[in-house]
Amino acid sequence: MQVKALSVVLLAWLVQLCVALKFEVEAKPLNSYPRCIRDFVTKDTMVIANIKSSGYTGDGQNLNIFIIDNKGNEYGRKKGVTDKLRMAFTAHTDAAFDICFENTHLDKNRPGPLTRQIELDVEIGANARDWNSIQAAEKLKPTDLELRRIEELTDEIQRELEYLKVRETRLRNTNESTNRRVKVFSVGVIFALLALGCWQIYYLRTYFRAKHII
Repeated sequence: MQVKALSVVLLAWLVQLCVALKFEVEAKPLNSYPRCIRDFVTKDTMVIANIKSSGYTGDGQNLNIFIIDNKGNEYGRKKGVTDKLRMAFTAHTDAAFDICFENTHLDKNRPGPLTRQIELDVEIGANARDWNSIQAAEKLKPTDLELRRIEELTDEIQRELEYLKVRETRLRNTNESTNRRVKVFSVGVIFALLALGCWQIYYLRTYFRAKHII
């Protein structure tokens, strides 16, 4: 049990480490494609995006940030970001979500490239909860709090594995259905070619007989 708990904690720490990113967003003309960071969440999972941006008002750039999933649901939008920003939402459904950075070059008198430095830290599920508040409200001991956190992490991993299992079944069914259609199409093509060949033989025999060649 201790080994399993340690593995869960290690996995959660690695996941949290992977979503802490530092990168640059170049200022581009208006209506250019934004730069997006994608992650996946299951339904009713809390997500908190902690964003830190360099720059200041009047530096010739305008940074807009928005969060949208692959099903078209928008979870937040903030314009003119120059410092720290915290965006939180709860996923409506199982989906991949994008945190998009749209940096517009405003001052044409300032030659490019202009960039903004971005620090992004995404907390998902149990990592997004305020455990200090929970500990104070429920008067939990540190050991009880850690066990509670491990339990929630385990439940999240189990839900994600169940979703992946359902998705794998759906993809397998789609693959089998596609294979059946390809087989039917291949058989249909073979019969069509045989019919065409027979018709060509019949036509040529009729033509040669009409011309008294055979």
